[in-house]
Amino acid sequence: MDFLRYAQLLPASHRRDPIPEPRHTWWPWRGRRIHVARTDNPNATVRLLAIHGAGGHAGLLWPLTATARQEGVEVMAVDLPLYGDTVEPRPGSVRYRDWAELLTEFVCAEIESDPRPLVLFGASMGGMLAYEAAARTEGIAHVVATCLLDPADPAARRAAARWSFTGGIAPALLRAVDPLLGGVRVPIRWLVDMGNMSLDPEVSRICTSDPKGGGVSVPFGLLADFLSFRHTAPESFAAVPITLTHPAADRWTPPELSTAFLSRVAAPTRVVLLDGCGHFPLEEPGLTQLATTLREILAATKSTT
Repeated sequence: MDFLRYAQLLPASHRRDPIPEPRHTWWPWRGRRIHVARTDNPNATVRLLAIHGAGGHAGLLWPLTATARQEGVEVMAVDLPLYGDTVEPRPGSVRYRDWAELLTEFVCAEIESDPRPLVLFGASMGGMLAYEAAARTEGIAHVVATCLLDPADPAARRAAARWSFTGGIAPALLRAVDPLLGGVRVPIRWLVDMGNMSLDPEVSRICTSDPKGGGVSVPFGLLADFLSFRHTAPESFAAVPITLTHPAADRWTPPELSTAFLSRVAAPTRVVLLDGCGHFPLEEPGLTQLATTLREILAATKSTT
């Protein structure tokens, strides 16, 4: 788990305190060994689960969870199948719904084994995965997402993939060819716009070349499944507050795509645009805005325990 590579990309003001090495654990799920990075803090009254997107992994998000650790919160970060240190025996079979089901079952297991409130922090595609896991479970305290890209929205589909035609016929077409080509694996950068991972081309290059993240090859069927997936209707999502912390200068998934989805959510919502940040929010002042927002949410969650 090479989190130090990403820790070095943080602005100097966020690198004053060393980032601790996590405890590496593995959770068995349907024949896989799911890697979960953890900190142990028995005195913590709140826990945070970080969920990465299609070009990331637990190590990429680990530096962004520093605020939670500084606030005495116990932190977890999961590697979805195909990414990070998770052991996936059948990479060509992985689909987006596997990720949604894995997170739902993992969250249920964590809530059952530990009564402390759990906050979900989803980055990029992980935002919708956090949303879906919260919709399918009971006991989540809050969902924080840097992006809410709903594949039911044609504009969101066009932003998600490299090809503009994904806004129209692509989902049905890709489903049709899935039995034949779904298991064919290609670099994720061929399918999504990893070049706009950051406003800094060097950061985008580092992310894209990471063999555990943006350098991974994924099956066509994963993209097809995402583009045709139907998440829980936002109008029926009422139990869990959602805070959207979308990078204001995101050139990959513009903020209006996320805010359009959020405006339909029945639960209490809040929008915090991260000034000066690209899709991977490392720039200032947005990174400090993200840290402040997380700190506020975690403090409010503590006060209700």
